[in-house]
Amino acid sequence: MPNPKRRHSKSRSRKRRTHDALKPISLSACPNCGNMRVPHRVCQRCGFYGGRTVIEITE
Repeated sequence: MPNPKRRHSKSRSRKRRTHDALKPISLSACPNCGNMRVPHRVCQRCGFYGGRTVIEITE
């Protein structure tokens, strides 16, 4: 298996790693209760998704 002939420079390695940073989680408000939630997921507070109640939440 071939091995690298020369080491990569710091700038070359850092250029490659520029896309490795973690991105912040995007949140949106639930249209039913206003709680912040991840888009395209059921709201954990009220169980609302897609214009209807998907799961029953007991308090």
